[in-house]
Amino acid sequence: MTDSSQENPPIVDQPPKRSGIYRGWYIIGASALSIGAVLGTVQFTFGFFIEPLEQEFGWSRTQVNVALSIGIVTGFLSPVIGGLMDRIGAKWTMAGSILLVAIGFLLRSVMTELWQFYLFSAVIFAGTPGATMMPAGRLVLTWFPKARGRMMGIVTSGNNIGSGIAVPVVAILIGVVGWRWTWGLMGIALVGMAMLVLLVIRDNAEDVKKEQQKRWAPAENGEEASDDFNKGLTASAAMRTSAFWFLVVGMTLQQFVRTGVVSQMVPHLEQVGFSRGIAATMMIVLAVFAASSKLIFGRLSESITARVAFILIMILQGIGLSVLLFSGGSLITWGAIVVFGLGMGGVGALTPLIIFDMFGLKQFGRIMGLTRMSVTIPVFFGPILAGMIFDSTGKYDQMFMITIVLLVISIGSFALAKAPDQTAVNEPQQN
Repeated sequence: MTDSSQENPPIVDQPPKRSGIYRGWYIIGASALSIGAVLGTVQFTFGFFIEPLEQEFGWSRTQVNVALSIGIVTGFLSPVIGGLMDRIGAKWTMAGSILLVAIGFLLRSVMTELWQFYLFSAVIFAGTPGATMMPAGRLVLTWFPKARGRMMGIVTSGNNIGSGIAVPVVAILIGVVGWRWTWGLMGIALVGMAMLVLLVIRDNAEDVKKEQQKRWAPAENGEEASDDFNKGLTASAAMRTSAFWFLVVGMTLQQFVRTGVVSQMVPHLEQVGFSRGIAATMMIVLAVFAASSKLIFGRLSESITARVAFILIMILQGIGLSVLLFSGGSLITWGAIVVFGLGMGGVGALTPLIIFDMFGLKQFGRIMGLTRMSVTIPVFFGPILAGMIFDSTGKYDQMFMITIVLLVISIGSFALAKAPDQTAVNEPQQN
């Protein structure tokens, strides 16, 4: 006789697919737009405003660059914003932060004094961490924990895509309507971005569970997403590990690339002989390859860990800077921009992934905020040092050499950072 149970295996009821597309994809899109809109306007376009401000107000390059150094506000507020995000969620943190940046741009458009420029810049930088990588990291890890490297690459590539769009648009707007109206229009656009975030973003475990049966939902289930919220180290436990401090040193020194080099790239390219139009085109090329870097190294981090991937991108940064240092105004500069972009772009994608790999999601916002506090050092000193070097020598070569040395030290720090055993590092027992 034939076993009927083998002929007719029991049918397991599958939960019906709910209509609609998994909300996580909309959240990925909104997060990418937020990062691109904020960092594209705050960071990559700053160089286009330097000469107009010098011409209208008679300010020196150092005085203008002090506004970038006021970005130390970002570092000091990061732990506070991270803790706030852990309590109220990414949605309200992101929307409120984008509005702060928008207000700062609107106020810049009507400024008349240097102190106003500094004050309004502080408002912009106060909103930056809560509008960009910090909430984006939490959202990716919440909605796509298994594919976090790939998704983080997609989200953070919004930075480079946004800058690639913002650079030519801002360059044209300054020429057509002037720097004041350009900043005003940037502020109005960001108000719209904040409204979009409020409509789209959701960021708790219950929302993830409700979406699991929709189309294009990832393989992991809602219970796994809920468990991830409770896994990992507390902030105080993380700070007792050597990995935390090695990462802090490495991340701090690496940021001189952004604050002392990228922010001055347009005036550097113009100084070595390229026209403003060619310099803008080079920044677009940099942005395109930086976006590619996020996708490449985000995916690679799932195989070789985010820490090793970060070491690789810093090596590329060093190679690109070295070639830029000696290429002058030659065609080799284009190749240096490509290599530098491939290295620079991966920073945004890999930073939250390293925090998650090392310390988990339990107090992700607070830990990430604490690692960003020391970034106040390059944020403050990077632009001022670059401005002082340019004012005294007429070029940025010494800044490039200093940054290359700091990158070497940073690579060593990351090499020494090993992931702690999250089950072994516990809170001190109460007596």
